[in-house]
Order: sequence, then C-alpha cells, then structure tokens
Amino acid sequence: MSAVRQEMWERLGGTVDVLVVGGGINGAGIARDAARRGLRVALVEMNDLAWGTSSRSSKLVHGGLRYLEQLELSLVFEAVSERRVLLDIAPHLVNPLGFLFPVFKSSRRPLGLINAGMWLYEGLSLFRSPKRHRTLTPGEVSKEEPSLKVANLKGAPLYYDCSTDDARLTLESALDAVNVGAVVATWAKVVEFVREGARVKGAVVEDTLSGTRKTILAHAVINATGPWTDRTIALSAPMDQALLRPTKGVHVVVDSQKLPVNNAVVCFHPDDGRVLFAIPWGDRTYLGTTDTDYEGDPSDVAATLEDVDYLLNASNHYFPSRPLTRDDVIATWAGLRPLMQPARKGQNIGESAVSREHQIIVGQDGLITIAGGKLTTYRRMSAEVVDTAVQMLRLSNALPRSLSSSRTDQEPLPGANGWPDDDNHARVAQQVRATSDNTLSEASARLLADTYGMRALQIARLVRQDPSLAGPIVPGRPEILAQINWAVTEELAATVADVMTRRTQLFYRDLDQGLGAAEIVADRMASLIGWTDEQRLASLQAYRADVALARRWREKLA
Repeated sequence: MSAVRQEMWERLGGTVDVLVVGGGINGAGIARDAARRGLRVALVEMNDLAWGTSSRSSKLVHGGLRYLEQLELSLVFEAVSERRVLLDIAPHLVNPLGFLFPVFKSSRRPLGLINAGMWLYEGLSLFRSPKRHRTLTPGEVSKEEPSLKVANLKGAPLYYDCSTDDARLTLESALDAVNVGAVVATWAKVVEFVREGARVKGAVVEDTLSGTRKTILAHAVINATGPWTDRTIALSAPMDQALLRPTKGVHVVVDSQKLPVNNAVVCFHPDDGRVLFAIPWGDRTYLGTTDTDYEGDPSDVAATLEDVDYLLNASNHYFPSRPLTRDDVIATWAGLRPLMQPARKGQNIGESAVSREHQIIVGQDGLITIAGGKLTTYRRMSAEVVDTAVQMLRLSNALPRSLSSSRTDQEPLPGANGWPDDDNHARVAQQVRATSDNTLSEASARLLADTYGMRALQIARLVRQDPSLAGPIVPGRPEILAQINWAVTEELAATVADVMTRRTQLFYRDLDQGLGAAEIVADRMASLIGWTDEQRLASLQAYRADVALARRWREKLA
C-alpha cells in the first residue's frame, strides 16, 4: 500500500477503535501494535513523523550503562532485551557499535569496578550483546582511538551497543502500521477533543497545510505526544500540576576528519561529570548530549551558544590533538526528553537523575497517556499502551471481535523483509547497484541499502527506468533524486523539511545543511504533489526557518 500523505488525509474520518495522537516513536509503535492486533487505527501528527524528540535523540539503541550506577536494573534489563528484539526486526537500521569507556587515574570509579559493571551489563542481557566486551590497555587504546588522550589513562573497556536512525525507525514503524490497515495522517493537528458526557470519544483534527478540518470518533484515544503531553491533556481537562519535567538534549555535528573516532567514546564532562558521547556517523561525527531543564515552547527548542561550547570544551579535553572550534560545527539538533516529574513534589533532583521509566496514565475522562521512557524500549511500551486500550474497549463493550497477537517482536519492519541472516550490508548494496544496471554509484547504493533495507531494491528499479534519478541532490554527496520521489510517493513526505531533515538527513550532514539544494527539492516536490507557487515558496521558507533556528546559537557571535 502506498503511503502518500494526501491519500492518508482523505481516508481519515469516521469511527475507529483507537485514535493515536502523536507521530513520534511511541505513537508509531502504538499504531503498529494496535493495527497488527486487528484494531481499526488512526494516527494523527501535527507535523511530520518523528519531528520532535524522535528525530533528535542520541540515535542509540542501548541498555543505558549509566543506569546501573542509579541501580535502575529493571530499566537496563528491559532495554537490553529490547535491543536484541530491534536487532532482529530492523537489522538494516539497528547496527552494532563499539563503545569505548576510557578510565583515567582521576576517574570517579576505578577500572576494576567498571569491569565488574560490564559483566553485570552483559549478564542482564543474558550475554546476548552484539559482541563480548574486553578491556584495552593504554597502548591498545592508542591504536583503537589515536585521537583520544592517553595521559593518566589506566585502561578502557570496549563494549557493544547499537546505533540507529531514530527518525527512520519511527517512519518504518508507522509504515508497517499502514501496511496492515492503519491510517497515518501527518500535518494533522488535534484542535479539540470530542466528548460524550465526561468521556473523550474522538477529536477534531485540522489539516495544517490546507486548514480543512475533520472529526474522528474513537472508542479509545491515546495521547503519545511526548513533550506536548501536558498541552494535549489540557485540551481535555484542566491540570493541577505538570505531569512532565522536560529536559533539553543538544548535539553538535562536525566533519569526521576534524574529529575521527572509530567507536562511540564515552566521556565524563570535565566540569560537571555528566556522561557524553563522541559518536562516528559516516563522514561526520556528532557530540552529545546536554541535559538541562526546559520550560519554553517545545516547538522552539534549539541549541544555545552555551550548549555548543559545553560540548566543544569536553571534546577538546579528551581529544586535545583534534581541537574543535565553533566554526567546525556543521549542524546542531536539540530535543526534549519527556521525563516524568518526581513522585514527590518539590524533590531536588538533578536533570540527569530524573528517572527514564515510563508511565501509562488513564484520566478520569478516559484519555490514555504514555509519558517518559526511552527510544530503545518503545516497542514494549507500545504493547503496554495497547493492552490498556484493549482493556478499556472490553470494559465498554466496544470490542466486538477477537484480536490477533501483534507479534511486533517477531514481525520485521518493512525494510527488513528479506534482509540477509548474516547482516551483510555490503552484499545488499551490491544487489541494489546491480538492480539499477550499475547506474548507481557504490556510495549511493550503500546509502540506499543502509537507509531503506531491502526496499532499496524498489528505488533501484526506479533508477533503472529513469537513470536521471541517480543524480545527486547535493553535488558530491551520495543522496539521489530518486529519494525525493520515494519520500513523497511512499513515505508520507509533504514538505521540503520532511525530505531534507528526516528522509535524507541532509539538514545535518551537508556542509550548508542542504540550503543550496532546497530549491531543487522544492521544484521536484511541487511537480509530484501539484503545489502552487505560493505553496512551494511557503515550504521553502519553512525549511530555511528550521535551519535558521538550528543556527540561532551563532547570533551571539555576530
């Protein structure tokens, strides 16, 4: 089934079993789980899928080694268990990554204790980590990470978690929901809830691109809006106090030649001891993350000069032979963690100590809210939310048929169907290139394989039919024009930002954040969607505004 945004909007309406509000990783996971059980599902998202937190994480699928120190063993066990599941159902998107944990003489924990923690970490995963950890000597560290300082280094455990494309993991979860019957409508904002007596029974939804509205009735309504959770609840009922304590996490992107790392290097900030990462990302490296309380509009969250300097200072402390300056920053991203307020009001808990556990709350009006949690555990959280919705449907006699098992822990995401058991990305890339009659470059074929999994073969067939689609979006880079077509016709993309930021990542990876190619993307989308000149210009301007927001930290430098 094709996933064209306008077609999804036209299908929206009537009565469904479950209405999911929010198109982040939790919303997409809930829609997938519910649809696979046989429920009638609609998901609405006021912007693009993964627009908020779910495209602005540290892009890691991991157990959270630091949570061991906080004795959150159940959270670690859940996360490492889900890491294994995601490796199985999305092997093209979830990839093993080495994590190097340098321990210095001044480190707050001795090397022996950290090694013991590594064994506990692997034990909680039932020894199913991608690879077994080992401890490197200072000399071995120098060979593994030549740029890392070795003065006063005692050793470094090397353990394994995973990296991912968070936006695409969200997207493929939503596409899988569509494939089994769900309606997923982006750029569709809930403006008010429909009530039947005291109960929420649906929503009025506005197409933010056209201004038209529709009413959707639902037997269960789920609030999965992340940092917008409190605002969504407030649409239905006044709140005595906020449910969330959102904290801001910032990352900066630099050229990998400026800061080459082979593994994710785990660091403690020299000023406040917070855990940070330097993470390899193809031709780029990114540094993150910060953790500071945030009280503004979630839509306006952005890096500040202080955030950027905080990360650069840490990098320069650990990689003194590769000093970074503000001019080396290609891009930034900032997201909000939708963390729960501490149980006891007034508790003085630091940002980094706020629990990452999730909660499912059913309001007196029947609105089901999911808040908190981690990217890694989204699938399990989603199943718990759907369990809650099913129980509600059963109690209200709105479940007239038996349901199937969702099997979301066994059914692969769309790009993983047919993926080789040995996880050989290079061989898939060769197959993609051959399918295009070698029209694609090796770099572009590998990019398509890593991004789309086995669906890359369909894009390669488009290129074979029209070789001009193999042309680069940005000269010298591997992203190709066919990706624009595919994003519009198969991946719900409706704006220039949808394509540039979350479908291709040119917003983060290109040296000018895709500004030089934005006109090309807008022209192609205009022809595919049928935009007017005014709509084309509005989409272009919105993308440029996104880039300006990400660069706002530079204003203090002027």
